[in-house]
Amino acid sequence: MPNSDLLPSLLYKINENQLALEAAILELSNWVEARGSADVAENVRGALDTIEKNEEFIKMTLAVMMPPE
Repeated sequence: MPNSDLLPSLLYKINENQLALEAAILELSNWVEARGSADVAENVRGALDTIEKNEEFIKMTLAVMMPPE
């Protein structure tokens, strides 16, 4: 497999990792909020908004880059 073919697969895996980290951090923010730190939880969720805002663009771009199966 040429190196140029690896780039879409690499980006796909990095995106999967990013989404898994987003889910884990969201769980932690819920846990923090349940223990009385609503301000901290809200700040964390605000930071996670960037991942959510970019998710659709990343998915569409990866779909264009991935070779057909």
